[in-house]
Amino acid sequence: MTLYSPVLAGFNANEVVNQVKKALENYDLPGQIKFKFSGEIEEQEKNMAFLSNALLAALGLILLLLVLQFNSISKPLIILLSIFLSFTGVFLGLMAFQMPFVILMTMMGIIALAGIVVNNGVVLLDYTQLLIDRKHDLEGLENGTLLPKEMATNEIIEGGAARLRPVILTAITTVLGLIPLAIGLNIDFFSMFSEWNPKVYMGGDNVIFWGPLAWTVIFGLTFATFLTLVIVPATFSIVYSIKIWLKKIL
Repeated sequence: MTLYSPVLAGFNANEVVNQVKKALENYDLPGQIKFKFSGEIEEQEKNMAFLSNALLAALGLILLLLVLQFNSISKPLIILLSIFLSFTGVFLGLMAFQMPFVILMTMMGIIALAGIVVNNGVVLLDYTQLLIDRKHDLEGLENGTLLPKEMATNEIIEGGAARLRPVILTAITTVLGLIPLAIGLNIDFFSMFSEWNPKVYMGGDNVIFWGPLAWTVIFGLTFATFLTLVIVPATFSIVYSIKIWLKKIL
């Protein structure tokens, strides 16, 4: 049986369901009577559980591949930290523009965002480590000896400056490429060449389905670009200082 109330018509469906759940949890049901939400709410919960597991699996595979690539645990954890912080940009963007959290497409956008953020972090950290290794060889230091903190800091700054353009260009091209999908820009290429009328219009069914995914990547990548250029080098510098301190102790 489906109940409809004009009072609840103006509210978000998820908010109404959560309020009903809280009310039923605090209500003592007689005998062996139990309640369960089915239909669209049940499907949403299944999709959320599946996509949450898919996100965890993707992050686990990313961490494994980064450990194999860098032969280290500190750099993959730094990149993984930037991924988690980039999710903050998604939620801030959705709250700022009052957009709904569409479980299926928003979660798919978050999973796609993780791969893009990893790419920028790898580009930055790999080049920075290359500069540190070159400086280590120029100074003629023994294997296993770390550069002094001042030299390492200069190389970190140089690496960030050298990779500033690639990281920003990657973010700009991705964001600009997703804007037509986010705003629902439609062009009829058949009529454009046959009738010389592209029939350009905004909106439609496509933007309802693909819009949440596109906006998720746009918000997260914009925020993650700042994290990649600032937070990642700063965290790498802190980790390097900890390594020097541990070398002195041990």
